Amino acid sequence: MQLYHHPYSMDSQKVRPALEEKGIDYTSFHVNPIVGKNMDSSFFRMNSSAKLPVFKNGSHIIFDTIEIILYIERIAVVSVGNNGIAFSSEEVIEWLRKIQEWNPKYFTLLHIPNKYRLFVSKFIRKVVIARMAESPDLASDYHCMVREAYDIEEKLKNPDVLKRSKEHLVQLLDEVEIKLNETTYLVGDEFTMADLMLIPVLARLVLLDLDNEYISSRPNIAEYWGLVQQRPSYKKVIGKYFNRWRKHKTLMKTWCLLHIRNLLKRYLGLLVRGDRIREVYKLSEIHKMSWQEKLQLYLYMAHLYGCFRCIQAYAMEALFASAV
Repeated sequence: MQLYHHPYSMDSQKVRPALEEKGIDYTSFHVNPIVGKNMDSSFFRMNSSAKLPVFKNGSHIIFDTIEIILYIERIAVVSVGNNGIAFSSEEVIEWLRKIQEWNPKYFTLLHIPNKYRLFVSKFIRKVVIARMAESPDLASDYHCMVREAYDIEEKLKNPDVLKRSKEHLVQLLDEVEIKLNETTYLVGDEFTMADLMLIPVLARLVLLDLDNEYISSRPNIAEYWGLVQQRPSYKKVIGKYFNRWRKHKTLMKTWCLLHIRNLLKRYLGLLVRGDRIREVYKLSEIHKMSWQEKLQLYLYMAHLYGCFRCIQAYAMEALFASAV
């Protein structure tokens, strides 16, 4: 079994913990949407929507998040029989659908400064056009992706889009707050698949620094959030990438990949002077560099940009991945 995912994809954060909670072995493939890896022809032929995650078991391929979760549950039940594992109840499935109805794309993008969002959007469109030229047989599907990217930019100019998304989120969280007043978890006192769907929503709010507004202001959700962060599946799938300094470590590589071309163009005249010729060569051969050389390069980039700007830029631009 194979899972194609990315740590900052919310739907990936819903599926991967299900595999961990059920103890199912799988092969993990990171597909970074910020640098357009989900647009590579090999992945695009498997899933022309280019969305994550994708779950593959032999020839069976699933794209829908809820279908993947329920499929994982069926595998777990079949593998151990009826000993300790049961299928999700109707109430659990109802919560799965209710939580999945809230689309985080526009909410996330509208909380990212325009200059960072537009930079990544433009980069992705360039990647799509390049892939279109490489794979003419997929040109029509790639063209749909370009058109969709422009449609998203147009919708983001409409203030009602954020308003509707926010109202939907508030309604969902208020309903969760009332439910958690009666039970420890979302459906009773046992952890279920419904909780797996809710946790990434709360993690997204924390990542966007909106936890005070949406989580802390709701005491039952705040207590619940502290409880679910202790689960091993959360620590492995989300906490590993989000807690404290770890999110900066996750984002640095992506930021550097995005900016390397711009730096080459912007500072080429500066770098080619005298002894900087060697550095230009290293930049052009970055894929062959050791991690020590890459670290020196990253520090040099931070020096050129200014440390604060460097950290702010890669943090904001990497958030774009979570909305893909």
